[in-house]
Amino acid sequence: MDILKTATHWAKDELFSIPFFILFGFVFIAASLGFWQLGKTDIARAYIIPTIVTGILLITIGCGLFFTNKSRITVFEVAYNNNPAEFVKSEIVRTESTLKEYKTIVFKVIPIIIIIAALLIIFINTPSWRAISITTIAMMMVILLVDGAAHARIEAYHKKLVLVTENKSFEKLK
Repeated sequence: MDILKTATHWAKDELFSIPFFILFGFVFIAASLGFWQLGKTDIARAYIIPTIVTGILLITIGCGLFFTNKSRITVFEVAYNNNPAEFVKSEIVRTESTLKEYKTIVFKVIPIIIIIAALLIIFINTPSWRAISITTIAMMMVILLVDGAAHARIEAYHKKLVLVTENKSFEKLK
């Protein structure tokens, strides 16, 4: 198994999915402009600021992740060529850490945020809080959608890294 090819393939797959953050960010900004131009009611006008803030946040997240993973592709090759065994060890540690973060943040914290935002919709009956809550839920759903797929990819990548060490092909890398 060519672990460098696997690592590079994983990073390129990440580069494919990350622009969805940016795409959804522009959708939120377009929605904000629509509410600003066409909004006649208090609730429609209440969406202007939350949707533009959400759009900017999603674009920022997407750009940050894109440039981080873009540079990672060249770093992978250099690290692998310097010391393949150490590269695999460091990638196992990194993927384990990332999987723990996903377990905590994506699959626990984000659902809690969605629940709190839903409760705010029920208990606070002002247009601005409803708009903030609904926009927050929408943003969290986008993050769950994109990060759910990313979690599956990094989990598969991690399993391949572990398989390399378990099959004793790890020694071949040295």
